[in-house]
Amino acid sequence: SLLRLALRADAIASGLMGIAGIALAPMIAEACGTNKAFEYTVGAVFIAFAIGVFTLAAKPSVKRTGIVVAAGNVVYTVASVIFVLAGVFPLTTPGVAATLAVGVYTLVMAELQYQGVRRIKA
Repeated sequence: SLLRLALRADAIASGLMGIAGIALAPMIAEACGTNKAFEYTVGAVFIAFAIGVFTLAAKPSVKRTGIVVAAGNVVYTVASVIFVLAGVFPLTTPGVAATLAVGVYTLVMAELQYQGVRRIKA
C-alpha cells in the first residue's frame, strides 16, 4: 500500500540521514553553526526514529501508525521553522537552508503518509 511504502521510505531516508549526520557531525556543526553534540543527538534521534518506523511498518495494520507518524512529521516541520526563527543557534545560511530543507522533507513525507491513510478502507 501507499502508506506502507511511505513509512518505509521515511524510515530509510531518516536512517541514512542519521548515519550521515553522525559520521559528519563535526563538519555539519561547523558548516551550519550548531555544535557537535547537537548534531550527534539529531543523528541518533533520526536513527531511532527510522528503526521504530521501519518496525511499525511491518505490522499487519499500519493505519494508526501512519496517522501518528504523519502527525509527528508535521510537528517536526513546524519545529524546524520555529528552530530557525527562535535563533537557538547562530545558524549560517547553509544551516538555515539545511534545517528548512529537512522541514520540507518531513512535510512531504507527512503528505504521502496522509494520502496513504486516506486510501485505506475502514
